[in-house]
Amino acid sequence: MGAFSFRVNAKLAGALGRAGTLETPHGTIETPAFVPVATKATVKALTPEQVASLGAQAVLANTYHLYLQPGSEVVAKAGGLGKFMRWSGPTMTDSGGFQVFSLGAAFGKRLSKFGSKSDSVTEVFDEEAAGKLARVDEDGVTFRSHRDGSEHRFTPERSIEIQHQIGADIIFAFDECPSPEADKEYQREAMERTHRWALRCLARQKGIGDRVQGIEKATAPTIHPKPSILPPALFGIVQGGRFEDLRKESASFMAALCPPAGGFDGFGIGGTFEKKDMGDVLRWVNEILPPKKPRHLLGIGEPADILSAIENGCDTFDCVAPTRMGRTGTLYVNGGRVNIGNSKFASDFTPIEEGCDCYTCKNYTKAYLHHLFDAKEMLAATLASIHNLRFIIHLVDGAREAILDGAFEEYKKKNGAE
Repeated sequence: MGAFSFRVNAKLAGALGRAGTLETPHGTIETPAFVPVATKATVKALTPEQVASLGAQAVLANTYHLYLQPGSEVVAKAGGLGKFMRWSGPTMTDSGGFQVFSLGAAFGKRLSKFGSKSDSVTEVFDEEAAGKLARVDEDGVTFRSHRDGSEHRFTPERSIEIQHQIGADIIFAFDECPSPEADKEYQREAMERTHRWALRCLARQKGIGDRVQGIEKATAPTIHPKPSILPPALFGIVQGGRFEDLRKESASFMAALCPPAGGFDGFGIGGTFEKKDMGDVLRWVNEILPPKKPRHLLGIGEPADILSAIENGCDTFDCVAPTRMGRTGTLYVNGGRVNIGNSKFASDFTPIEEGCDCYTCKNYTKAYLHHLFDAKEMLAATLASIHNLRFIIHLVDGAREAILDGAFEEYKKKNGAE
């Protein structure tokens, strides 16, 4: 197992997009790359072997959910996230900041990261997943478990500690993700709080690293021994909503916390966007962030949006959309989506997508998928999720090859992203 590093192998002419190689203790990620979400140490409806067979290079788990169930201590005792879920490749954990938002300002509103209702295919701030309201203050967030109503407390330090227990290769600083309905004044307040929390996350990361090396002063709470002596890479989060001045200010602040020695190992771009302005927001940010550090876009999964994000300098992406949509019978195809529950598919004995190399398309028909969903069979979710994940992973893999071959503009047009 090696240390964390990132190198750029090719760049887009006249744009910020690039193809790179991200080295982690548990393997290499060739970027750009789509990272499936394994919320509770599982990609819903799929085995780790199935996820790997789809070309996934890494998975991302959720700090909030694993903290509540089965508990980060259990994951640590199992040897860390990868061993616990039997995934041998690179792993990531988010910070819990997204849950701060979904438990608080967006509770019951079904708002998406694009500031719209739940018809979006980005991460949705879902009432069902939210639970009780959360209270944000300067020190952290107090919330009630969606499982049993018990009260809990996350601070920047606690988020880092929990993520160390979970044992991912890449972890994220604790941030506040405000509602897309929040005005500019509150967006600034949340951004500045995220910046102060970033400094505290860096300090706690350093303290845990010093402890592993035996040089930390005995001032911090006990952390369960990590499954590896190699510390995870820590990514800082850029906030600022849809406002150009705030996004640039946040990117500049985070970039300043990335000196040659120490600081953040990479960056996450979080918060909410206006869909039509997402490319501009990413360009504002990525023109400022250090070009030699990786950039992860949190919670965006629409094919055209991913291609725009690649063009504007993002390297990795995660989103629940492919599997969430799959479980409800919405399937990606070239040029859009289909609802397999539509009666017109009841006698359609062709694959979901001609030429698709996924297991589902090579072995089953639309009629069979329609039947499974109509009969409410569990296999429906598995076969649909296989197709949707493969579609997105294949799309991003193709974009990477197009960058390396100098043909990205043609690839983008071919795949419906003008």
